[in-house]
Formats: sequence, C-alpha cells, structure tokens
Amino acid sequence: MNSFFEGNIWPLRGKLFRMAFLWVKDRALAEDILQNVFEKSYRKEEELQHHPNLTGWLITSLKNEALMHFRKTGRMVALDENGEARLINPEPERSDSKIPKILQLVHRLPEKQRQIFQLREVEGLTYEEVAEYLEISIEQVKVNLHRARKKLREEFAKKETKS
Repeated sequence: MNSFFEGNIWPLRGKLFRMAFLWVKDRALAEDILQNVFEKSYRKEEELQHHPNLTGWLITSLKNEALMHFRKTGRMVALDENGEARLINPEPERSDSKIPKILQLVHRLPEKQRQIFQLREVEGLTYEEVAEYLEISIEQVKVNLHRARKKLREEFAKKETKS
C-alpha cells in the first residue's frame, strides 16, 4: 500500500519541477528547491492528508522556497507596483529561436501573472483548477491571464522589431 506522499504528492513532481525551473532557470537549483518542498511535505504528511487544497499548498511552498533562495543570494529586487517581487535574470538567454525569447519574457511578468500563465498555458489546467490551486477567484485568473498574454504579445513585438 502506498503512503499518502507516494500516492498524492510524488505524482505532482513533474509539474512542480517545471514551475520551479521556470522561476529559477537552473536545473540543479530547481531540483534542490523541489527536494526541500518534498521534505517539508513528508514531515507534514499527516496534516496534509486533510488539507483542502494540497496542490495549492505545494505550489505556495515551492514559491516560498524559491523566494527564500533569492533572498539569501541577493537576487531579489524591489517590489513592483502590484507588490510582487521582481527577480533579476543576470544572464538572459540568447538564441534565434522564439521559445527562449518568450520564456525570458514570461520570467519578467509579475509573479501572479507568471504563475497563472504557467499553470494555464504550460501545465494545461482549466481556469477552475488554476483558481482552486492559487486560492483566487476565476475572474482573477482570467484578468491576470489576459494581462500576461497582452504583455507578452507587446513585449515580443518590441523584441522582434529590434531584431
């Protein structure tokens, strides 16, 4: 018989890793951050069995681990106008491919928009699932996703005209 961790948390490792990697842009660091979240969730396994939003808890823990790393390494910058932390990407990717350019632009989005974009567009979750995971309303999901897409289109168009 599988433990709660093996049956409910471990299967989410792929999605959680992709989110961590999107935020930190470093495979080893993303793995370390995910490992810390897994250790914490394993210790709190009994408490998490009754949690109403397990995936939301895991995503929040993952985000907090990443932010803690950025605070420790000094890569944290001032908060933006929405009160969300903006991170410095010291070495932007250079490539002729559109995907690295888009990923770089996604990295610059405010944190809430970046999370929603990741969950909806990359992970393929429904609006309802994103709202449940992030514990926000469906309307907030739609508004933030619209803003993220609009910002990405505008910024990508600017980059393409400069190239």
